[in-house]
Amino acid sequence: MNEQNNQKEDGEQKEHDHQWMCDKCHEKLEMSKVRVRYLDGNFEVDLLRCPTCRMVFIGEELALGKMLEIEKGLEDK
Repeated sequence: MNEQNNQKEDGEQKEHDHQWMCDKCHEKLEMSKVRVRYLDGNFEVDLLRCPTCRMVFIGEELALGKMLEIEKGLEDK
């Protein structure tokens, strides 16, 4: 996935100003309901996905934050 940055005048970049693009299809990613399966659990979450190839983007903050927290909780059960 590629990220196009809209830089502020002072060079500062804000996460919400970024537009993620599919590297394969060159389409803007769109927020979409995605079914995620881990261990015995099925979850439906909103994630960025390419409208053409349907590849899903999971950002570092989500992967190392909320998803890691949920993963550890499921493994402890």
